[in-house]
Amino acid sequence: MSHHTFRQDPELPNTARPIVFLGGGGIVRHGHIPAYRMMGLPMYGVYDVVPETAQDLARDFELPNVYSSLEEALSNPPENVIWDVAVPAASLPEILSALPEGAAVLIQKPFGEVLEQARALRQICRDKNFVAAVNFQLRWSPNVMVARDIIEQGLIGDVLDFEVYVNVNMPWHLWEWLKAAPRMEILYHSIHYVDLVRSFLGDPKGMYAKTVKHPNSPDLHSSRSSIIFDYGDWVRAVINTYHGHDYGPRHQQSFFKIEGTKGVIRGQLGLNLDYPNGRPDELEYCLQGSTKWVPVPLIGSWIPYAFRGTMAALQCHLEDRTKPLPTHFEDAYRTMAVVEAAYISSESGAVGVPD
Repeated sequence: MSHHTFRQDPELPNTARPIVFLGGGGIVRHGHIPAYRMMGLPMYGVYDVVPETAQDLARDFELPNVYSSLEEALSNPPENVIWDVAVPAASLPEILSALPEGAAVLIQKPFGEVLEQARALRQICRDKNFVAAVNFQLRWSPNVMVARDIIEQGLIGDVLDFEVYVNVNMPWHLWEWLKAAPRMEILYHSIHYVDLVRSFLGDPKGMYAKTVKHPNSPDLHSSRSSIIFDYGDWVRAVINTYHGHDYGPRHQQSFFKIEGTKGVIRGQLGLNLDYPNGRPDELEYCLQGSTKWVPVPLIGSWIPYAFRGTMAALQCHLEDRTKPLPTHFEDAYRTMAVVEAAYISSESGAVGVPD
């Protein structure tokens, strides 16, 4: 089986458009910029509400322009600019409303904190005729791209079962602002997996979920979740996350498993293991009639490699509108709707046990 080669690189535009960052925090430093450098994309400037953050980013990565205000950033942009908006969800309405008509925008996820906010953000994007995508980048992690290619080549048949399992010790203290978040685990972590399942299986008919607290992080709204998608009687899709496993690495796990009628794929999401250092991503598959697992050598891991995909797709779509924009804001809104259904399910309680 080793003769199979699988796609791990996104398609690149013929002519790259310049990028201006609105927000210059950790995700831009560790995700966006390294990914864009790999692709040779031009990065024109940065604005951040904390001036030192923007200045440090510009100095470390030789960005030619630092803006002292949003107005300054918007006043004289380069031609064909793409606005890379990487700010907390609460700041999105103000920034999106300030962007010019017809702007090209890549928006950090989540697309709002509740569905009502997502609906308002979607309306801004519609009203201003944005060509906009949301940065659900896990879809372009190299191991996920390989899994998609394996499925599209028909190697594992029809997908019957999709599982994401995370049992790790996540250092939530790295994100102090999460303590104030009225929603936490599904919205800021498992949303990646919700979007991933949707990207393979489409919209579910409904959701079952429960998200709960953990004594290791009692000031967080929740840090453990079980999420079940309803795709009818033949396809099972489930996400289970436990972020408080503080007993060393031996039994920590972080993977997705996709079983089909003719085979199975297993991918390790190494970032969650020993975060933020992470361990390598992995991808292997096994076909019906064999017990031999075939490992696929990967070019890299979720961060930063996946961040190539969301930006490259937007750049290619702007160049040729017939090219797909998988995380278009309309599709991202559907992911937010599925997340909302999970929270409604969690809050509405279980079916009581009959006498």
